[in-house]
Amino acid sequence: MTDGTIPNAAALNGWRKSSHSNDQAGSCLEVLDNHPSGVPVRDSKNPHGPALLFSAPGWSSFVTAVSRGEFPS
Repeated sequence: MTDGTIPNAAALNGWRKSSHSNDQAGSCLEVLDNHPSGVPVRDSKNPHGPALLFSAPGWSSFVTAVSRGEFPS
């Protein structure tokens, strides 16, 4: 599902916390809107680590599936 990675996610500006992340310390995703190559996603606890790069349709499908509860906990 991923299209690639960005080795140092800190090199990009404009990250926002995903609306699907919770306020607990454990589950925090950040996404970067309007990136020309797709949708970068990173772990907020590791901002200098890599980001996964998803295609826009792939990310949209994933978010829809999460909102519908299609992934068991």
